[in-house]
Amino acid sequence: MLNVFWNSGPYIVTMIFIVGMFWRYKFDRYGWTSRSSQIYESRLLRIGSPLFHIGLLMALGGHVMGLMIPASFTESLGISEHLYHLVAVALGTIAGVMVVFGMTILIYRRRTVLRVFQVTTKMDKLMYLVLGSLVLLGVYNTIGINLLDLPGKYPDGYNYRETVSVWFRSIATFNPKAELMKDAPLTFQLHALVAMALIAIIPITRLVHIFSAPVGYLSRPYLVYRKRTTKKARRGWEPTQVG
Repeated sequence: MLNVFWNSGPYIVTMIFIVGMFWRYKFDRYGWTSRSSQIYESRLLRIGSPLFHIGLLMALGGHVMGLMIPASFTESLGISEHLYHLVAVALGTIAGVMVVFGMTILIYRRRTVLRVFQVTTKMDKLMYLVLGSLVLLGVYNTIGINLLDLPGKYPDGYNYRETVSVWFRSIATFNPKAELMKDAPLTFQLHALVAMALIAIIPITRLVHIFSAPVGYLSRPYLVYRKRTTKKARRGWEPTQVG
C-alpha cells in the first residue's frame, strides 16, 4: 500500500493543485490575495514577516539544491559529499531558526491582537497547522538528525540525496521508485507527506499569493496625490495650479 502511495500520491496531489488553482482563478479572482492584516498591526509584522519569508526562501533554495541536483554533479565540481553536508546543515540550521522565530511571532501576533484574530479564517488556521508541522519536521530533520544525530543512527548525518532526492527526481521523470522512500527515516517520510498536503491546500488558502507577480504594476499609470492645506502660502511659494 505504501509503495502505491509513494508512486501515485505526488501525481494525485499535482492534479488537485492544478484543478484547484484553475477553480480559484476562475471563480474567486478577487479573493486571490494574501489578505494582508498590516492595517491592524504592523510592529510585530515588521519583525516576524521578514524573518519568516527570508528564512523560507533560503529553505526552498536548499530543497531545490538537495532534491534536484544529483550528488554526482556536485562531486564533478570538486564539492565532496562531506563539504556539501556541512554547508547544507549550516545554512539549513540558519534558515530553520529564522523560519521558526518568524512564524512564532506571526502566530503570536495573530492570536493576541484582537483585530487580526477576528479576520483569521478557518482556512488560515488549517494553513498554519500544516505549514507549522512542515517547518518543525524540516527543522528536526536538519538539526535533530543531520546535526545532533538524536536517533543515534546517523553519526555523519542522513544522506537523503541517495534516497529521498532520487525518489523525487524519479517522480519528475515519470519513473517512480517508491522503494527508496521506505529506507528513509520516518520524519523524512512525514516531511514529504505534509509537503504534499500543503501543496494540495494551496488553492483554498491565502498561499495562492505566492503565484502572483505584479506585472501590471510596470505599466499602470501614475497615481497623483494632492495635498490639501488651509494655511496661506508664503509669497513666492504658491502651489502650482493643475488643470
